[in-house]
Amino acid sequence: MAIIPGEETMQTILACVDGSTYGKSVTDHAAWAATRLAAPVEVVHAIGRREAGGGAFDMSGNLDLDERSLLMNELSELDEKRAKIAMKRGRVVIDEAVARLKAAGVSEVTEKLRHGDIADTIADLAEETRLVVVGKRGEAADFAKGHLGSNLERVARSAKRPLLIASRAFRPIGKFLVAFDGGKSSAQIVERLFASPLLKDVPCQLFMVGEPSGDAGQRLHEAEKRLRTAGYAVSVHVEEGDAEEVIAKKVERDGIDLVVMGAYGHSRIRTFIVGSTTTEIIRRCAVPALIIR
Repeated sequence: MAIIPGEETMQTILACVDGSTYGKSVTDHAAWAATRLAAPVEVVHAIGRREAGGGAFDMSGNLDLDERSLLMNELSELDEKRAKIAMKRGRVVIDEAVARLKAAGVSEVTEKLRHGDIADTIADLAEETRLVVVGKRGEAADFAKGHLGSNLERVARSAKRPLLIASRAFRPIGKFLVAFDGGKSSAQIVERLFASPLLKDVPCQLFMVGEPSGDAGQRLHEAEKRLRTAGYAVSVHVEEGDAEEVIAKKVERDGIDLVVMGAYGHSRIRTFIVGSTTTEIIRRCAVPALIIR
């Protein structure tokens, strides 16, 4: 039942929630995954340094010792108030997510309220995690410009487990697309799909941008056979063009509900997030993405 072969003991789905509009979607995607994997969910909210206070403050200037001392006391009191508010707010965010998960039928739900960066939190909990669910954008995201969440790059780089990037609203996963770039990493994605029940009875499109010749073409053919052996209903599609543009159009045109990609790619799809191509695919596609390392 492992999403990664040989990792049967890693059972928990980590749902990373904040106060953004993506919070409900993260919870709903986690509930969907919990049902598919028969796994418990742990709800995590990380209180960052900005929320908790304690930021740097320039004390230089024309202040005497007493004035500086008074100001430091006032700043300390302000930080303490901000920290308490952040804790109360985090508790509300977690409680709402837990209630939503239980209403969706997830019976095993635990929770963690932590201080620090969400990427560090995910890294710390990696050994007990099976799947990480995060929102495509966070509270500080600029929707008008379509920016991805500021924490997403760090999370994607540091996450050692499969990462489900939730779209703005959850919808049932009726079909999914594997962005197959012809490299060795794509074959590894297929092996992990082969071993996991997460998407087992969901129709799959193997989609390659570029010429399916040589080793890339052979890997594409082998991937199709491998997934069919695992019971997937698979169709193979190949198109020419810019990967980010072609994939985004394919997702919209075919009503794809989920895009599956590797954390590292080959040829036109390079390093996840570091490379602009994959970043652009995530940004352009209004559907969730499953990133498999």
